[in-house]
Amino acid sequence: MDENLAVMDEDEVHADRVAAILDAVEGRDSLRLASLMEPLHAADIADLLEQIAPAERAALLALWSGEIDGEVLSEIDEAIREEVIEALPDEVVAEAMRELDTDDVVDILEDLEPEEQDKILEALEDADRVAVEQALAYPEGAAGRLMQREVVVAPEHWTVGEAIDFLRGADSLPDQFYHVILTDPRMKPVGYVTLGRILSSRREVALKAITEDSFRTVEATDPEGDVAYIFNQYHLISCPVVDANGRLVGVITIDDAMNVLDEEHQEDMLLLAGVGEESSISDGPFETVKQRLPWLVVNLFTASLSALVISAFEGTIAAIVALAAVMPIVSSTGGIAGTQSLAVAVRALATRDLTSANAKRVVRREVLAGVMNGVGLALILGVGGALVYGEVWLGVVLGLAMITNQIVAAMGGVLVPLTLERAGLDPALASGTFVTTLTDVMGYLAFLGLATVVLL
Repeated sequence: MDENLAVMDEDEVHADRVAAILDAVEGRDSLRLASLMEPLHAADIADLLEQIAPAERAALLALWSGEIDGEVLSEIDEAIREEVIEALPDEVVAEAMRELDTDDVVDILEDLEPEEQDKILEALEDADRVAVEQALAYPEGAAGRLMQREVVVAPEHWTVGEAIDFLRGADSLPDQFYHVILTDPRMKPVGYVTLGRILSSRREVALKAITEDSFRTVEATDPEGDVAYIFNQYHLISCPVVDANGRLVGVITIDDAMNVLDEEHQEDMLLLAGVGEESSISDGPFETVKQRLPWLVVNLFTASLSALVISAFEGTIAAIVALAAVMPIVSSTGGIAGTQSLAVAVRALATRDLTSANAKRVVRREVLAGVMNGVGLALILGVGGALVYGEVWLGVVLGLAMITNQIVAAMGGVLVPLTLERAGLDPALASGTFVTTLTDVMGYLAFLGLATVVLL
């Protein structure tokens, strides 16, 4: 089957399912609603709640609230999570939270108002409540907020057989874990062993003999972005978290680290587009305006700079009317080139591939690419302009302006995010606005300035 056709069929099935669910909600048919919702994965239920209107969401939750569990709450976008929790009975929320690991509870609580946090904390068992409160005491965005307290630990002198006997006899183990962490008598982690190595080794083998080379630890106060980078860079599955004294306090698993990478990627994309880092399709019109209007106002003022440049050459444009028709080509092409360089630079900064050590080389590469792109575009535009308007020098001016703006775009796309990062700001923050303004202003200035010198 054609891939595009398969996607269309899946979309149609999804649309039909949503329509059937909303029809059951409207008819208050709880049995039909339950039969329609029962096969859905928690992530699909979360998507459904995010995609429907607030009134439809409230009606669905009122009819089906008893079936919402912790996995669904953890999958729901934070933009509507508090709304969903407030719509659910307290006992449903309490039971859902008790099902989750401490890291998932922390992820949910940190986006709620203090009153909602207190209500949920009171419903947790004493040990879980203490663990969650300790995690919330760490700064927002720290590794301590990501970690789960449920950890499988073994003394460093144990053998495989002792570890297996311990695991089999344990009253409770984490729902998901990948390593048994080895600690010294002071509870400092010294290595870890995968479950696969334990199961495939003889009982008498010492655990220290089969530890993983990838072992490393992070401090609970380390930024979560650094943690995600370590997971991605060293292909980790889990990573022990230690306190300031090096003692084990928890573990971060790959799913949480990848969530951080995904969130940072989404934030960068939204910031580059100037729509706010927390924008969501579930936002209402007023929230959407609140996030977007400031960037539009900023763009309004930066666009005024281009208008000032154009107004300075009114005489040139009046003398050669054809300039007004072709000058947007130079600026728009430069804007596209700047966006291309910017996207690559912001992503490279996020993954730490672009650093102060190789910044000069990257800038040189972008400038060289800008020159080559500019020459290629200049030949096309210059020849085309000369043929259309019957003026060779107009084609020359167009070509030179194109080369100039392509170089400016290539440099701006790298230097703007680098400058923002050096200033301690998010490289994606307003980079698009600055680069577009730069290419517009320089494009008009180069084209109209050259036209004034060469054609008049």
